[in-house]
Amino acid sequence: MEQHSAKRIAKVKLTLTKRAVDALVPADKPWIAWDDKLVGFGCRVQPSGTKSFVINYRAGDGGRKAPNKRVVVGRYGRVTCEQARRKAQELLGRVAGGDDPAGERAEARALPTLGEACDDYIESGHGRAAETQRSYRRYADLYLGDWRSRALDAITRRDVEERFRLITERHGAVPANQALSFLRSVYRRPCVDHEGLRNPVELWIAGGGRYHPKTRKRISSPAEVLPRWRAGIEAAVVNPVHRDLLMFGLYTGMRRGEIMPLAWDRVDLGAGLFRVEETKSGVALELPVTRQLGEILARRRANCDAMPEAFRSWVFPSPSSKSGHVEELHAHYAGITRIGGTKFWFHGLRNAFITVAERELMLPRSLTKRLVNHARPSDVTEGYAADWTVEQLREPAQRVADKIDELIGVHSIRSRGLLGHDGSGSFSRREGSLL
Repeated sequence: MEQHSAKRIAKVKLTLTKRAVDALVPADKPWIAWDDKLVGFGCRVQPSGTKSFVINYRAGDGGRKAPNKRVVVGRYGRVTCEQARRKAQELLGRVAGGDDPAGERAEARALPTLGEACDDYIESGHGRAAETQRSYRRYADLYLGDWRSRALDAITRRDVEERFRLITERHGAVPANQALSFLRSVYRRPCVDHEGLRNPVELWIAGGGRYHPKTRKRISSPAEVLPRWRAGIEAAVVNPVHRDLLMFGLYTGMRRGEIMPLAWDRVDLGAGLFRVEETKSGVALELPVTRQLGEILARRRANCDAMPEAFRSWVFPSPSSKSGHVEELHAHYAGITRIGGTKFWFHGLRNAFITVAERELMLPRSLTKRLVNHARPSDVTEGYAADWTVEQLREPAQRVADKIDELIGVHSIRSRGLLGHDGSGSFSRREGSLL
């Protein structure tokens, strides 16, 4: 129901049913479709596509001279048309009895809360990677959770400045940058929809606020850090699913957001390959199953039947998560770092894998990029070279995995008899074993 003139937009009247509200189309400015059965009841459509039910009334005995007041009844999608209509009837009934439901809070209530704005921003990002969405949810809940009930215009520049300092002290420079960058993005749409609303992060920057300078993490040689990380993982990570997920990352160099949602219907142990659908580059990835990955997958498959049926489709299941698969590993990082004696983070496994492939084994860069699903360059020549088949990747992938085993001392551990075969294609831990 696209309208072209302000006057015509103001005069739209129809019965607000689900079908009618779904058909309302955003315009350049906010507009309201009024219900033709309940006077004063309408649905406001923002340029962003957000739809909210409202009531409009004149308070007191001033008649047409009394000021118009407007109250948001509820956000469409969180309340149904029928629920909104009943609430509107209740509020308008109170107005008829002389009450003023909005009062001094009318303008503030017209603004969404930070929690609503965060939810809208996250839910609108259908093209984002699943890991990005999970990160945004973590920023909203962990770093900004105590602000969720506050109206957007109640968060000030000084609030942002203090929160940036607090996150930096408690969690570090990178989380502080990420949280404020997320908050800045959350405000952009509401600032368009609500005239006069200012983005507090923009005000903080205009007042001299600055993000922490970006620094790239540097790791020591794989020969130095990999044995330490392996020891830290084995000692600090009690959950066997989490431990196997970390080791899967070690032997593939994949991003954690690509490993966590791996499903069994994407794994073909007979053909010795697996397929990753959710990738940062947006391109589905097929990779060979090395001997090390085969042991991990066999171990996970053997434990699959012990899981509740609803979680058996995931390679790395988690009954405590909403998705059904593991979503968080950050809680292990501090323990791995402490026991291993060197800084650990998941992306470091990817860095180490690439370093082993390119510097230890001198594999072609285009092949390494294909193994770790690195974004392909615009260079046509390297683009052709990067079109490696799964079979062409099988031998170099095994070489990298074997070299990693060599660096973390797995061969020497096996030769001393510290590893025992459990009969399922995997190796179980014995006392004193790093596995």
